[in-house]
Amino acid sequence: MSEAVLPFLPPAIELETKPVLRKLTKAHRYLAELKGVVGTIPNEGILINTLTLQEAKDSSEIENIITTHDELYKSALFEDVIHNLSAKEVRRYATALRAGFAEVRKTGLITTNLIVSLYQELEQNDGGIRRQSGTTLQNDKTGEIIYTPPQSYDEIVALMTNLEQFINDGSMLDVDPLVKMAIIHHQFESIHPFYDGNGRAGRIINILYLVAQGLLDIPILYLSGYIIQTKQDYYRLLQDVRDSGSWQEWLIYILDGIEVTSRNTIRLVTDIKDLMQDYKHRIRVELPKIYSQELLNNLFSHPYTKIEYMQHDLNVSRLTAGKYLSQLTEQGFVKKQKIGRYNYYINEPLFKLFTTLAV
Repeated sequence: MSEAVLPFLPPAIELETKPVLRKLTKAHRYLAELKGVVGTIPNEGILINTLTLQEAKDSSEIENIITTHDELYKSALFEDVIHNLSAKEVRRYATALRAGFAEVRKTGLITTNLIVSLYQELEQNDGGIRRQSGTTLQNDKTGEIIYTPPQSYDEIVALMTNLEQFINDGSMLDVDPLVKMAIIHHQFESIHPFYDGNGRAGRIINILYLVAQGLLDIPILYLSGYIIQTKQDYYRLLQDVRDSGSWQEWLIYILDGIEVTSRNTIRLVTDIKDLMQDYKHRIRVELPKIYSQELLNNLFSHPYTKIEYMQHDLNVSRLTAGKYLSQLTEQGFVKKQKIGRYNYYINEPLFKLFTTLAV
């Protein structure tokens, strides 16, 4: 397949058709509801810490980087002991996402330099935009080349410069920001500026754009689970836009994903909030001497916790942290586990919420 001739943004076509506008109404409704529900969680770090790992796991799975929740959480607890390469890659994704969020929260901008820094964190190298030709996208099963992105370094840089301007300059195209997010994602994946990690970087850009536009306060809406469930449609519709300019179908697909994912995340956040309230009430009754908001935050920021986390979060001695965890174990709030000579403690109801999450 010959190299694509990728036009600069914005697209020269009517994008907000009647079917797209109908989908926009529902997508915005549930996205706004999600933003409100997230605001009821007293500590935003609880959701940032837990859901960025959930997204990192799902986004990496799309690229065939597979790990389990158990492997991921244990690897985070005992990085020096457990050497799980897939879990390590997933954690790098979460680190990149958090770093990108911090930068966008500070500046409100998504720049090429920021995107390159995300890629470097994902891939753990100091590389950048592709300089050598030869990159193609192939069918995993047949090996058939389905798309050849731009090959020239100068062309890629020009396209990325145009994309950066499009992301940050609202005057370039007067459309709804959710429509614009879908266009940005398509263009980035079509430019395919890096040798690897484009899919994961592109999915981070999605959430950063929603934050930059004020549609969400924290990075909480992740489309990766939806894409996993609809992977064939995702790749087919990406290519249909390239081949025939079928923007309407692509936009509706993304807007469907925003609606479905928002609804699922609303349920998850509500379940987390309800579980926190249950723990708060029971710990106050059963273990009133050790209860604090910091203790509750620790148990919900880390589905798997350990003495060192408790020490840090509560600013107590190791001995005191150990006593707290022993009492929490005795009362059934956490389950004690052992790996080698190390102990860790699982908030099993919270763990179950993540492992049973379905799109």
